[in-house]
Amino acid sequence: MLIKKLAIFGLLSGYLMGATVMAQGTPGESVITVPSVPVGAAVSLGGTVVPYKEVTFSAQIPGRIESIAGEEGDHFKLGAELIAINDDDLLAQRRSAWANLANAEAALRNAGVQYSREIISPYGGEQNDAMGGLSSMMKSFTNPMQGMMGSGSSPGYDRYAQRYQSGTQLEQARSQIVAARSAIEAIDTKIRDAKSVAPFDGVITKKFVEVGDPVQPGQPLLNFADMSRLQIKVEVPARLMPGVKKGMIFPARLDVGDVDIQVQVAQIFPIADPDRHTVTVKLDLPQGVPGGAGMYAEVMISDVNAKVRDLPVVPRNALVWRGSLPGIYVMNENNQRELRLVRTGDDVGADGVAILSGLRAGERVIVGPGPVPGSPGSAWQ
Repeated sequence: MLIKKLAIFGLLSGYLMGATVMAQGTPGESVITVPSVPVGAAVSLGGTVVPYKEVTFSAQIPGRIESIAGEEGDHFKLGAELIAINDDDLLAQRRSAWANLANAEAALRNAGVQYSREIISPYGGEQNDAMGGLSSMMKSFTNPMQGMMGSGSSPGYDRYAQRYQSGTQLEQARSQIVAARSAIEAIDTKIRDAKSVAPFDGVITKKFVEVGDPVQPGQPLLNFADMSRLQIKVEVPARLMPGVKKGMIFPARLDVGDVDIQVQVAQIFPIADPDRHTVTVKLDLPQGVPGGAGMYAEVMISDVNAKVRDLPVVPRNALVWRGSLPGIYVMNENNQRELRLVRTGDDVGADGVAILSGLRAGERVIVGPGPVPGSPGSAWQ
């Protein structure tokens, strides 16, 4: 659900505390003049922390689960075998295919010998080889008579037909070898698909089967993800997309301890969802942030269509806290520090906070050496 946070709330009169304290120098403090910065509206969008890369292994062949490398949370290196399906049936088919290949190679050798005999023999043909010259002599007497009577065929044509038949058998034997080798390659591919290996360094995030379970092609087996880098996946309304570009940085908050961070746009999907009219955007999380994949996160996206107002902006470490109320030490006309309660708005830049009420641009404020330990994030009150 989108929760729109307006950057302009109006001045809150009476939300001031006029306590005046004598200025005392504190190591690390400095006095700055509050600038006025154009600030527009922003929208808080809920998203989910996702791994940088994630794959789901599915069964490619029917069979029974033979082994699983580990449990959820176990880490594996690139190329490690994660899950295997029993392939005894495929191995038997492979041995049969190798036998067919051997038969095809034997048939090729025999066809080659037969074809060579047709080429080398002066008479050609098996029957002519047995009869030798007598057959040739008889043909010399019979063929002319057959030719005169309109029967029989030319000796040269018979020789060509026999040679063509032997050549055809030779080509068929070669094709049988190609078919046998292709069958072996297809079986090898199935044997390879029976085992799933890690495509990158990662961790098992979810198992869908156990050892011994029967599976069918397409059935999910396990999820594997690269958890070394995390991203926030958020659905951005199409009307806000003019203000989102690759490489831009936005403030975000993780659901773990309300941690405020800066995230960078890493990927913008090219097509919007036709039902929800949103565009999927992924933003890179800094290294070492708490939490993990699947957790809730919020990202502040600027609304470029909203009206822009000039608001005073102070560094985050200028804020002091009285319980849950933010305040700022302001140097008054008597050069004394005065604590004022303020109302904070959205984050501005990497370390700035817009002040909605309680402070004007041009006033001097005291900036401390750092944020007060344990103070809540001002942009999310």
